[in-house]
Amino acid sequence: MVLIPLLQGCIQLLTLPICLLSYLGLWDPLCKKIFPYFMARISTAYNRKLFQQKQDLFSNLMEFAGRSGELRLLEIGTGSGANFQFYPSRCRVTCTDPNPNFEKFLLKSIAESPHLQFEGSIVASAEDLRPVADDSMDVVVCTLVLCSVHSIERVLREVLRVLRLGGALYFLEHVAADRSSWGYFWQQVYNPTWRYLGDGCCLTRETWKELEKAGFSELKLRHIQAPLSWNPTRPHIIGYAVK
Repeated sequence: MVLIPLLQGCIQLLTLPICLLSYLGLWDPLCKKIFPYFMARISTAYNRKLFQQKQDLFSNLMEFAGRSGELRLLEIGTGSGANFQFYPSRCRVTCTDPNPNFEKFLLKSIAESPHLQFEGSIVASAEDLRPVADDSMDVVVCTLVLCSVHSIERVLREVLRVLRLGGALYFLEHVAADRSSWGYFWQQVYNPTWRYLGDGCCLTRETWKELEKAGFSELKLRHIQAPLSWNPTRPHIIGYAVK
C-alpha cells in the first residue's frame, strides 16, 4: 500500500532532528539516558490504568512457590520496578535490565517494597541471562519488554533455561492489532518513528505466535484491549506459560 510509506515519511519529516541524530549515531546513547525518566512517568500512569489487570495476572504467583514457601522470581526488563507492588511477600526477586540508567528509579522502588527480598540487580539483555543459573527460578516476569528485544525466540529460550520444571513465565505485552483493522494500519504508519522514540519498541509484533511455538507445556493467553489513551498500544496479550 503506497499510503503507508507516504504517511511514514510525513511523520519522519516531523521528527527530522531525531532521525538525523540517529543517522549520526548520537540518538541511541542519548535515548538510553532520557528513556528511564520517560518510562518512570509512563509506568505510573500505566499501573493506574491497568491496575486490575495486573492484580489479576499476579494473583496466583504463589502457586509456583518452592517447597520452602518462598518464590524465586526473576524479572526481565525490570526498569523502574513498576511491578513490585503486585508481588506477594516471600518473593525473592532478581532484577535484570540492559539499561543501567534505570538504577535511580529502581533503588527508589526497592526502598518502597519492604515486603520483598531482593537478591540483586543484573545489567544484562533478555537474550543473554548467563549470570542466572539453569533451573533456578520459580517464576520469570516480563511486562512491556518483548516489544523491544532483538529476538523474542532467544529471550524465550533463556526463560526456559532459567525456569525450573513446572515454573512459569508471566507476561503482559502490547502487540500488533488485527491485520485487517485500521489499528494495524496506523501501527505500521507510526512504527518506524516510534522505534526511535521508544528505545527500539515495535508496535507490530505478533508476540503470541512466538509464545505458542516456544515449547511451553501450558499456555494461558488472552488478547485484551488495554484502557489506554493512545490507540496503537491498546492491543495487549496477558497471561502465563508453564515450563
